[in-house]
Amino acid sequence: MATRLLRTNFIRRPHCFSSLRPVGPPTVTASTAAVPEILSFGQQAPQPPLHHPKPNQTHHDIDLSDQARLFASVPTPDLLRSTAVLHAASIGPMVDVGAWVMSSKLMDNALTRGMVLGLVKGTFYDHFCAGEDASAAAERVRSVYEATGLKGMLVYGVEHADDAASCDDNMQHFLRTIEAAKSLPTSHFSSVVVKITAICPISLLKRVSDLLRWEHKSKNFKLSWKLKSFTVFSDSSPLYHTNTEPEPLTAEEERELEAAHVRIQDICRKCQESNVPLLIDAEDTILQPAIDYMAYSSAIMFNGDKDRPIVYNTIQAYLRDAGERLHLVVKEAEKESVPMGFKLVRGAYMCSEGKLADSLGHKSPVHDTLQNTHACYNDCMTFLMEKASNGSGFGVVLATHNADSGRLASRKASELNINKKNGTIEFAQLYGMSDALSFGLKRAGFNVSKYMPYGPVETAIPYLVRRAYENRGMMASGALDRQLLRMELKRRLMAVIA
Repeated sequence: MATRLLRTNFIRRPHCFSSLRPVGPPTVTASTAAVPEILSFGQQAPQPPLHHPKPNQTHHDIDLSDQARLFASVPTPDLLRSTAVLHAASIGPMVDVGAWVMSSKLMDNALTRGMVLGLVKGTFYDHFCAGEDASAAAERVRSVYEATGLKGMLVYGVEHADDAASCDDNMQHFLRTIEAAKSLPTSHFSSVVVKITAICPISLLKRVSDLLRWEHKSKNFKLSWKLKSFTVFSDSSPLYHTNTEPEPLTAEEERELEAAHVRIQDICRKCQESNVPLLIDAEDTILQPAIDYMAYSSAIMFNGDKDRPIVYNTIQAYLRDAGERLHLVVKEAEKESVPMGFKLVRGAYMCSEGKLADSLGHKSPVHDTLQNTHACYNDCMTFLMEKASNGSGFGVVLATHNADSGRLASRKASELNINKKNGTIEFAQLYGMSDALSFGLKRAGFNVSKYMPYGPVETAIPYLVRRAYENRGMMASGALDRQLLRMELKRRLMAVIA
């Protein structure tokens, strides 16, 4: 089956922040939202003394200065494990060796394969993933919420599929994910997540993206199979992937595309019936046009509730055209009176985007500097929050590991008098990462979720490798958490000694 992803060509390194040129002092960041298991929640640590805000801290700021309050609900053994895992993931050579082992021929030998998977299961998997099946993941969501008040986003953690049988199998997993979410109290979860790459073959998504790009280039080029959707390109969108007119879809490809539409529509219908919001993940620009097309056509079909959208698409702010495309889609959605939901992320395929663009003789579609990415994210965030504040039916998930963006959003919410509890605005971080920010935003009164993938250990390996790469180096998203975790462990140790 195509869902077993253990080879090098499936393990994509998501970030190359060293290739960017930061402007000003570095900021601890990461890219998207997708979340792993970071802590085993059990006996709670003693409640620390009440923290008094600093004089220059306003009531709508998030406070990350008091690690004792932030990690008050986390038992000491879990702090130790989290510190160890995040520290190991920050060591570049260790991450490189681990990634090589997990994509090498060692995985073909039953003995070494069992040893590697066992080691991964007890460390990175248990830190970043919610369980091996939907019921286990639902229980993890329940335990995390009851211990911390953080909600869960559930996603079956398969990367992609290459054939119809795998797509059908993955769709059933996504439907079971919705059932698992539905079984939980509505206070415990926020949404489920689907990857179009898991329910439509990659080769077909590339073909559809090529045809959509060519249609944008040539106004006389028409696609007979195309459903009603919103725009997926702007004037600044990268179109270099498709330099010559693609061949039309074959009859078999059209049948495959129709089957993919049926899969996503079945998932959307199940979400609509269960009142469970659906977030559609983003991918590389070589695939993204087809994903956007399917996401927006689904939104037009299923976002009928004027107060709350069911289907959310993802905007990647590290792309130069992100802001322009977002404004165009919002304008079209408002014109058609279609409520829209957006998950805003920074982005996760920086290296692959740059390499592909360079190989084709073009400039990377990603912003030149990290600071420009931050600026684009914050601009898109402000725009979406303003739209959501006027009661126009927009839903916004701010998926960020960046504390500065969190602070800016908190102040903007206060300025716009946004109701923090009604679900219009929500924050999200990956499970196992940026817990300090999650707890800080929660203490500030916001709805905060953890992106919690589940599935067999071997299926989760590509996801785990990306999380390891995100946590390595000085610019890693885990740097702030590692610092605060160490401070809290030291505080607890000193309290015991005293």
